Amino acid sequence: MTSHTTSGTCGPALRVGLVGYGLAGSVFHAPLIAATPGLALDTVVTRDEERRAGARAAHPGVRFADAPDELWARADELDLVVIASPNRTHVPLARAALEAGLPVVVDKPVAGTAAGARELAALADARGLLLSVFQNRRWDGDFLTLRALVADGALGEVQRFESRFERWRPRLKGGWRESGDPREIGGLLYDLGSHLVDQALTLFGPVARVYAESDVRRPGAAVDDDTFLALTHVSGVRSHLHVSSTTTQLGPRFRVLGSGAGYVKHGLDPQEAALREGALPVPGEPWGEEPEELWGRLGAGESPVTGGGTPVRTLPGDYPAYYAAIGDALRGRGDNPVTALQAAEALDVLEAARRSAREGVTVTLRPAGAGSPVPSPARVPEEQPV
Repeated sequence: MTSHTTSGTCGPALRVGLVGYGLAGSVFHAPLIAATPGLALDTVVTRDEERRAGARAAHPGVRFADAPDELWARADELDLVVIASPNRTHVPLARAALEAGLPVVVDKPVAGTAAGARELAALADARGLLLSVFQNRRWDGDFLTLRALVADGALGEVQRFESRFERWRPRLKGGWRESGDPREIGGLLYDLGSHLVDQALTLFGPVARVYAESDVRRPGAAVDDDTFLALTHVSGVRSHLHVSSTTTQLGPRFRVLGSGAGYVKHGLDPQEAALREGALPVPGEPWGEEPEELWGRLGAGESPVTGGGTPVRTLPGDYPAYYAAIGDALRGRGDNPVTALQAAEALDVLEAARRSAREGVTVTLRPAGAGSPVPSPARVPEEQPV
């Protein structure tokens, strides 16, 4: 296997092939891979000349391929493939990579159905290969802070978890994410909703019941752009999750109510904005720091808007931790940071939410204390161009 060393690590760097260089590939995956000691961005798969020029400028020396098949043909030169192509290609490309003997990271959602995710997980397990899902929002600073508060018992017994990804984008941007073709797996429920459901499951465990309201509000829109989910966890916690592109007044990012205190946090984690502006995380230097005026507040009986509660320093966000964990897992020094089976649990919830909104019903996934629902057969979309 061809490889080279990277400063700050022992032994050869793990060489990474990246499929797709749109928003996900260029803003999230390529910079984080390049910034991770022990990983090296080797090849980018894209035919678009403008995207190639951008990748060449940001990552001198990177190689290019016109199609994913070129990676499978030289699998012995790579240690990992990252799939950051449109949603409809995730399952077929991940399957092809695994069948070529390559460990895989797939952007969320890993599949359009929970059964599709479990099918890939079974293939990876049978091949003895890593299959991980890029859920970077587990490393948002505000989420890390909330997770620490819950673990420390600072809220008492958590009763209600409110989480929002709201935007004011009254005009359509176009592209596959806003396509009405169900094979594209577009819409906010599967886009931003994937993050919110994953965070809720990470904090409070499996979901017993799902209720959802989903609307298509913008003129010309073909998929959901304003969706609400109400989850009842097996633990008894209720999660209320909002994703919207039509919110004229943004609510708090988190509002978490416990038996002893509540935590309210406004504003978004700064890492995405920094990456979009071309900033790169450098080991040992500050990254993901949030200004004090955006810190959340912890307290009881008063509104944080009028000064109630105590400011809680937001922990630094840490997207680099995901790929550092991937490197450790591939070297046998750590666990897969986000498994496909965890992603399947989130997809169970998203599928139930879609049914709930369509039929106007509450969907039961499991009674309290029960195990995972039985997987159902998946319809796997055909591979599409990168």
